[in-house]
Amino acid sequence: MTSTLTAERRTSIGAQRNPASQEAILKAAADILRETGLSGFSIEAVARRAHAGKPTIYRWWSSRAALLLDVYHDQKHVEPVPDTGTIESDLFAFVTALFDYWRDSEAGSIFRFVIAEAQSDATTSAALKAYMAERIDQTAELVRRAKRRGEINADVDPELTIELLAGFAWGRLLTGRLDVDPEQLHKLIGQMCRGLRSDDD
Repeated sequence: MTSTLTAERRTSIGAQRNPASQEAILKAAADILRETGLSGFSIEAVARRAHAGKPTIYRWWSSRAALLLDVYHDQKHVEPVPDTGTIESDLFAFVTALFDYWRDSEAGSIFRFVIAEAQSDATTSAALKAYMAERIDQTAELVRRAKRRGEINADVDPELTIELLAGFAWGRLLTGRLDVDPEQLHKLIGQMCRGLRSDDD
């Protein structure tokens, strides 16, 4: 006879993620983080809350940190390519929103944990590398857009520009310095953008 738990347990469809199961697992993970923080977060706790099997979770997320990275991304509401009309204002809007998100929610703690885990766990490192490649490519659109406007030099590398800014952001996150003075941030981005400007400006 099938038990109630087995009946309630959501099934997977092999390596392909079942959308309903994925949503339930991510929601359970987010709820646990909100209630207990990282100290109470485990694959076992998520499996119980989502009525999902641990093998299913491990098949889709190779580690606790990989699941946390998906929770982080699922909750992220920072506009990656704001369009204010100038690259300087776009970059300022992007970094300001990112710092606010990291500081005013659990996101900063989650992302710090994932970065720390990536230093010693190969699967987490690979997941973080893939995530950052996708985010850098997406956010680099605001630099490509500035190139199309003729606002910056044609030989500027959009991805490297965003990676440079990401290095500043990560450094502030990892050292607990997210309360950046807007004037200081304007100064930083202004200095950066002067190095990108078109020679015709």
